[in-house]
Amino acid sequence: MSELKLADLGEGMHEAEIVEWLVKVGDTVKLDQTVVKVETDKAVVEIPSPVTGRVAEIRVQDGQTARVGDVLVVFDAPTPSNGDNAASAKGQGVQAAVPSSSPTAATQTTQPTAPKQRVLAVPAVRKLAFEMGVDLEQVTPSNPNGRVSIEDVKTIAERRSQTESSPAAATSVPAPKTAEDALPQTGERQALQTTAPAVQDERQPLTGLRKRVAEHMERSWRTIPHATAFDEVDGGGLVALREALKPIAEKRGIRLTYIPLLIKLLIPLLKEFPVFNASLDEERREIIYKRSYHIGVAAATPECLLVPVLRNADRLTLLEIASSVERLIDGAKKRTLSLPEVSGSTFTLNNVGSFGGGSGTPIINHPEVAILAFGRIQDKPVVQQGTVVVRPMMPLALSFDHRLIDGALSGAFLARFKELVENPQQLMLDMV
Repeated sequence: MSELKLADLGEGMHEAEIVEWLVKVGDTVKLDQTVVKVETDKAVVEIPSPVTGRVAEIRVQDGQTARVGDVLVVFDAPTPSNGDNAASAKGQGVQAAVPSSSPTAATQTTQPTAPKQRVLAVPAVRKLAFEMGVDLEQVTPSNPNGRVSIEDVKTIAERRSQTESSPAAATSVPAPKTAEDALPQTGERQALQTTAPAVQDERQPLTGLRKRVAEHMERSWRTIPHATAFDEVDGGGLVALREALKPIAEKRGIRLTYIPLLIKLLIPLLKEFPVFNASLDEERREIIYKRSYHIGVAAATPECLLVPVLRNADRLTLLEIASSVERLIDGAKKRTLSLPEVSGSTFTLNNVGSFGGGSGTPIINHPEVAILAFGRIQDKPVVQQGTVVVRPMMPLALSFDHRLIDGALSGAFLARFKELVENPQQLMLDMV
């Protein structure tokens, strides 16, 4: 017997949801044949079989969540050699099979009492349970993976409230206020109460990518003390530069948007203000200054917002950035990106104008320390040298981790960014 376990998928991800089994019990599979697709908050990952053999048992079903180390499937096959394990596990998120327990252990009729396990619940659920006085150990999880949800806690609290209030309701019956109240509920009065059926609310489980993104956002919002600085910048110079370069890029088969230009302008800024390209090691209380510039680009997909990553943006030309960004956004919408293409970003840029947004408060992409959002460029009346003129203005919103960045530093960062955007020809000085 051989087992396929969920291995460490990197980026601090400890669990994944089973999207689809590509085999069923009784099927014969080959070494490295893809047997299952799992989904993290980053990507859909295909996991291959570590052996050639027959599928004996599938332990985690479609839609269920597995944690790192959980057995996904059991094969009727010889245990593979160490070399085979290493080859199939490398880069695929697969742990090698382990031998079954010994016959002696299998024939024992009594087992020692298992140690008490900690209830599975995210910090938001634990906080709610504490506030509502609910003991998590008394909650029966509704999720197949055994994790207690917010709805589980609320259900227990509601039941307790009903139980506490029911004895009083049973022992005291209020006297009728009017003669009509004293009449039995019959005839027309009863008919009026029964003709209108109660409206039933619809409930849908939070699953798949939407669930992963929700958990990621929850962690970011609860872990990082957010602060946001708002401003707007004259985008006239940026518009003019794009219009000049756009026909040249199109001749090379590349669509030039504002994002590649803004990424090019961001790189020297991140080098000038290195803390914005950093992260915080919360356990060791150390600031990690990143020397690579992997820019996350938020992309709207049919399911939710994803953040594909443009790696080593400082080493790419403007046209290379434009080509890569277009490919990454297209891959995010089709869910075809690999794990390295959706993880490891050091700073995120969010174009809220691409889906009609003006401005808002962006949530930091943990474990980064800042995110910059820009909205649609729109004509607005502004005062220049005492005269009201109409200029193409672009709104900006910079959210930052207040543990590492204060208001003065964020203001300086935005002021320098505005200077670069309003005079974008300066990017010529930093061309790769």
